[in-house]
Amino acid sequence: MRDPVTVSTGQTYDRSSIESWVATGNTTCPVTRAPLADHTLIPNHTLRRLIQEWCVAHRSMGVERIPTPKQPADPDLVRSLVAQGPVLPATRRLRALARESDKNRLVMATRETRAALVEVAFGSGSDEEEVAAEAMAVLALVGLGEAEAAEVVGREDRVARLAKALNGAASLEARVNAGAVVEAAASASSAEARAALGGADGVMEGLVALVDEKAHARAVRVGIRALFALCLARENRARAVAAGAASALARRVADGSAAGEPERALAAVERLCRAEGGRDAVVAGAGGGQAAVRALVRAMSGRAAEHAAGALVAVVGGAEALQAEAVRAGAMSQLLLMVQGGCSDRAKRKAQHLLKLLRAAWPANDCIANSDDFLQPY
Repeated sequence: MRDPVTVSTGQTYDRSSIESWVATGNTTCPVTRAPLADHTLIPNHTLRRLIQEWCVAHRSMGVERIPTPKQPADPDLVRSLVAQGPVLPATRRLRALARESDKNRLVMATRETRAALVEVAFGSGSDEEEVAAEAMAVLALVGLGEAEAAEVVGREDRVARLAKALNGAASLEARVNAGAVVEAAASASSAEARAALGGADGVMEGLVALVDEKAHARAVRVGIRALFALCLARENRARAVAAGAASALARRVADGSAAGEPERALAAVERLCRAEGGRDAVVAGAGGGQAAVRALVRAMSGRAAEHAAGALVAVVGGAEALQAEAVRAGAMSQLLLMVQGGCSDRAKRKAQHLLKLLRAAWPANDCIANSDDFLQPY
């Protein structure tokens, strides 16, 4: 144990273990099987000190002393700060707590806290703008549930406020926070609400601008995540292409600066390739057909492979020169690995389709070119 805590039944567990147990839907004590009266975790300071003393005593054997863990925010403190309403010191303290740790964000992610923050973030008073910006920053860290997302997306004035912050906020940080709230709202909304959010003036354009902030990793990451969430709605894809999303995402994929979100970036690119003008925009954004092909072939590994293969189908379809470029770039070996490996059935079907598409460009003396072994449907 590194952070022993005691539950309502009196049993002690390591914090990360019992939190995982509860997070997966369990409502009983793992040892006694008795129902947990509540999910309050009380730090077991005595046991932690004994563990630390044991570590120190066995230092000569290579055992390192565990640090004293920082305890999560007190729920009563969070409720007290929220109860103060649109007061700058209180919202600043909430933001500091949210930035401090995942544990604090988990404590703060209650419906009551998020609903109160939505009311403050979308307040209309000009004298409360700084307070509203702080509340928006907290929401960007804590996220939204379905109820809070509906309270935001269901009101045109609030969506307009988000769009204004995305495009006209005084600082890049404020724009990024607005983008994170858009992503949280889109992820927690129905398909219809997601389409309405993506259709609001300025939302797509503001997110594309974040993706283009190459020097700011968080801005790129938030922009990619929000565009991915919005493009799950078919109605938003043509809007995204028109706003420049396909080109911007392709640029990040091509230069390898997707800020740790290559899977979502490629998933969005694949979807946008199917929209009118999307394929051409992706090619242009990547720097031309050959550059787009090489970038997508490089991306055909790991969890992003399926989406890279799907986008490559759209890029090389009907273009023999690009099909030959894909073969030269090593697409065949990557696709064969996908067919033979542990990919999903959908990923394997995409790989098989692409193999058939590229078959005419395979070298005539390649044994694979004369075999249908890898082209059979699963």
